[in-house]
Amino acid sequence: MMNITFFIPAYNCAQTITEAVKSVMDNAVAGDELVIVNDCSTDDTAAILAHISKNNPVVKIITHKHNKGGAAARNTAVENAEHDLLFCLDADNVLVPKSIDALKKYLTDQQADVASFQYQHFFTTDKLAPAYVWELPAGQYDITRYLKGENAPGQHGNYLFTKQSWINAKGYAEGAGALDTWTFGLRQAISGAKIVVLKDTYYYHRLNHDTSYWMRDAELSLWSSSVKATYALFPFFDLIDEKFLNYMLGKGRYKWFYTLKKKPLKLVSKGAKDNFYAALHIKLNKYLYPKATLAARAINKIKKTYKQ
Repeated sequence: MMNITFFIPAYNCAQTITEAVKSVMDNAVAGDELVIVNDCSTDDTAAILAHISKNNPVVKIITHKHNKGGAAARNTAVENAEHDLLFCLDADNVLVPKSIDALKKYLTDQQADVASFQYQHFFTTDKLAPAYVWELPAGQYDITRYLKGENAPGQHGNYLFTKQSWINAKGYAEGAGALDTWTFGLRQAISGAKIVVLKDTYYYHRLNHDTSYWMRDAELSLWSSSVKATYALFPFFDLIDEKFLNYMLGKGRYKWFYTLKKKPLKLVSKGAKDNFYAALHIKLNKYLYPKATLAARAINKIKKTYKQ
């Protein structure tokens, strides 16, 4: 079976990164690798990563000179991955021992592009005593659930996927803030990725409101979530229904992300908007480069005559 490049985007995670790395090492097999991208941390993360890499030859550390955000860190990791099969784990989360082999086999057997655990066990201090559990429907994931704002693999972003699905999705949307994984998952789904969820599997997702990317980004400016999601979907505007796109850019520009259950995102088939865009191009071309008036043409003709 194919080897995996595990990767971890790391920012000010000195308190949790060691446990996250250990959980990866407990799942890795010969030939696998772990890429950690230090996104210009300001705490002791760099020192801890140096110690980790010294004792683990399969660990590759990449450091950003400037803080670029979660999406950029993830893209850097994928761009430097040796393998075509990838697993993203956040720096404060923990894998269940020996849980990846089954997920990899399921992805391969189902000829899928993405494979996710079914459950997220959210914990604060004791991962064996979850505060609550999130669930995904087992089997092939229906994209309509994504469009309606229901639980989706991209909400947590800790799952197995192929590099080709990353390419098709045009990578993680840099600038999307804490919506980097949600929009990436949606971009994978929109670009045709087959997404599957393995029954009765889970990983541990840490709850910490002080360090949570979501809490320090989206929750501090709720209006920005819809704007960032719109920005992230720009490369796929040709696959979004024009009426819904008008809503995204107009009346719903600050809220559509939070109202998907009432007003689901609507897609169209590839090429369905080609005639619309062709007509729009002609209209704008006429506006930008209007045909010269009769008087202007007459003056130009006189000027050319005198030049002769």
